[in-house]
This record gives sequence, C-alpha cells and structure tokens, in this order.
Amino acid sequence: MMTVRFILTDYVSQLLAHAVYDKLDDGTYAGRIPECRGVVAFGATLRECEDELHSTLEDWILVGLKLGHPLPMIAEINLNKDMAYEPMEAL
Repeated sequence: MMTVRFILTDYVSQLLAHAVYDKLDDGTYAGRIPECRGVVAFGATLRECEDELHSTLEDWILVGLKLGHPLPMIAEINLNKDMAYEPMEAL
C-alpha cells in the first residue's frame, strides 16, 4: 500500500511544532514561530492564539511562495526548489 504524503500539510505541522506561546500581562496570549520571521499572532485564549498563528503561517507561506521569498527548510522539507512546469500538452 502506498503512503500519501501531503508536503504542505507536513510543512505547516512541523513549523507549528516549533511555536512559542507567551501569556501576556492582560491574560491574553501571543504566539510566534522563531524560524518564520514576522509570523506572530495574538488571541484571548491559547486555543484562539494557536488558530490565529496557524492561519497567519499559512498566509505567510503562500505569500512567500508567490513572491519567491526564501522559506525555512524544516524536517527535510524544502519548498525553495525551482518549480518545473509541464507543457499544457502533457496534461
């Protein structure tokens, strides 16, 4: 049986495993992913902060891919490889 691997899902999961959360003085939470500069989120609860960080990370990755920004390599997943395009006739 062949195992299916979802590269983007694995990439997001690996980066979220590196997330750092802090409880702020006002009782809310802040989260960040040190490997991903600028990926920060805030929430009234830890769960809300986690969800917001997940969404922020996904947006950050999509913008990075679209604009060609270098993305961190994690768990041997490298999204910085040049894309190979197939001719339309091959589809």
